[in-house]
Amino acid sequence: RTIDSEAGLFPRVHGSALFTRGQTQVVATTTLGDSGMRQKIDRISGMMQKRFYLQYTFPPSCVGETGRVGMPGRREVGHGNLAERALSPSLPAEEDFPYAIRVESLVTESNGSSSMASVCGGSLALMDAGVPVKSPVAGIAMGMLLGDKGSISDDDAVIVSDILGTEDALGTMDFKVAGDKEGITAFQLDIKCEGLTLETMA
Repeated sequence: RTIDSEAGLFPRVHGSALFTRGQTQVVATTTLGDSGMRQKIDRISGMMQKRFYLQYTFPPSCVGETGRVGMPGRREVGHGNLAERALSPSLPAEEDFPYAIRVESLVTESNGSSSMASVCGGSLALMDAGVPVKSPVAGIAMGMLLGDKGSISDDDAVIVSDILGTEDALGTMDFKVAGDKEGITAFQLDIKCEGLTLETMA
C-alpha cells in the first residue's frame, strides 16, 4: 500500500499529523497541558488520573455511511486503548516532561487497520508537539488465508501484510502489532480458525 504522512498539518495546535496508508487515513493531534488537565476516571476504587490518553474517533462518514455520532462505543474504546498502549512506552518519564498529553485520532477514511494508523499518526503528532519520545512507534495489521485442510493453520497458510477490510472479513486472522526499533509495544490477535501451529507462528 502507498504510505503518505505529513506533520505540522494545523498551525494552531501543539502537534498534528496526517497519516495515510492505502485507503485508510487518520488525522492525529496532540495537546499538552499541566497536571490539572489529566484525564480523570471515577472508578469503584476511587478517582484515577491518567497523564497520557488517546481518544479515537470513528465516524460513519469514514466508511461512506451516515449515522448518529454519540458517545464512544466498544470499537472506539477498544481501538483507542490498543493505540494508547502502543504509544505509552515511548513517552518520557514524568520527571523529564511534566505535562499531561492528549492525543486524538480522527479516522477520515477506513479500509484497513485504523487503530494501527492511529499509532503511526499519533507518534508523528507527538514528535510534532515537541514531546521527547524515546523512539518513533509504528503499527501494522497482518492477516492469514488458509486452505481447506482442517480448521487449523497448515503448510499452505498465506500471510498477508496490511490487510484490507475484505481480507479481514474473509481471512482467518487479524493480527495487529505495533512497536519501535527495540521491540513490540502492543499487539492484538483475533483468529477465526481453531488454532495456529507453531510452524505458522515461527
